[in-house]
Amino acid sequence: MSELVRFGVSLPGELLDRFDSGIRRKGYTSRSEALRDLIREDLVKREWEKGEAVVGVIMLVFDHHSRELQNSITDLQHNHLTVIISSQHIHLDYNNCLEAIILKGRADRIQKLADLLKAQRGLSIVLLICRQRVRKSHEWVSAASLGWTIVSLLPSSAA
Repeated sequence: MSELVRFGVSLPGELLDRFDSGIRRKGYTSRSEALRDLIREDLVKREWEKGEAVVGVIMLVFDHHSRELQNSITDLQHNHLTVIISSQHIHLDYNNCLEAIILKGRADRIQKLADLLKAQRGLSIVLLICRQRVRKSHEWVSAASLGWTIVSLLPSSAA
């Protein structure tokens, strides 16, 4: 991680009060960490809008008795192998499964897959979480230490 740099920020008092209230609700212990997260979120948004390389996860929750839905999810994954690194299927209980699809690639391609999955009838949750690609010496490094940003909570189609 690079050296920390201190800088001053001037804000209207009311805006600072609202900011402090919001970061307390979220559990931040300092303004600095909250500000770092806001900057990271903005960077992710910009990379997303430019279609740059990102890493992410699509999380699906669905009734595992719906065989056609499972087949559709699998077919969509097979058609998007250029952005899918891996997927994990988890049995939550007798009726419900969670599918986590790990992604790396251009933001527009990841969004396309998320949109296609969202359109599938029978999904109870479709959640897309993305992080900008973090480069260090031309290698992928862990983004967990930098925090993940939820790009969008996609409401699924009616069951």
